[in-house]
Amino acid sequence: MKKRCAQSFCARSLCALLAGLAMLVVAGCSTGKDAVAQGGTFDFVSPGGKTVLFYDPPAGRGTIGDLSGEDLLSGKRLSVNQFDGKVVVINLWGQWCGPCRAEAAGLEQVYTATKDSGVAFLGINVKDPQQDKPQDFVRDNKISYPSIYDPSLRSLVALGSKYPTSVIPSTLVLDRQHRVAAVFLQALTPSDLQPVVTRLAAEPR
Repeated sequence: MKKRCAQSFCARSLCALLAGLAMLVVAGCSTGKDAVAQGGTFDFVSPGGKTVLFYDPPAGRGTIGDLSGEDLLSGKRLSVNQFDGKVVVINLWGQWCGPCRAEAAGLEQVYTATKDSGVAFLGINVKDPQQDKPQDFVRDNKISYPSIYDPSLRSLVALGSKYPTSVIPSTLVLDRQHRVAAVFLQALTPSDLQPVVTRLAAEPR
């Protein structure tokens, strides 16, 4: 009986030790070089758990880091910096996500309606380990703007350590100076997004 108790105590001690080591590893990772955006000033805050946030006046908006990655379809390098001087709508999505699938047609509609006024869209496809599935989704739904393929969410370090990357779909809207002007932590309709994009496109450069 004493032997069994001693074994049980050792097992519990070992579990506690392993759990402690795991916490140290996580803490070490969270404070590493890749834990925060490099070169960005955007500091995400959601007062009262709001899901729609606007950052005004423009002078108070922060910038994200260098958001870049591999194009979902072509494999070429994509970066927000390629859209210099444009309003940029960044949409985090996955083909496995029902609300993402539901909002896709509306996002394409807003992109088509606003692209000639200096607006770019960039999708970030996340948590899709099989690349062919989101590729098929893009083609089947005739989505014409590009997406970065990022199953591990690695590129999203550019959004800063506080951005809730677990919220999918979510959308950030950058002004022409690539400062964060709006964040939507929910699925969108054209009536939600288009007025915001149009207003930002009309702001003085």
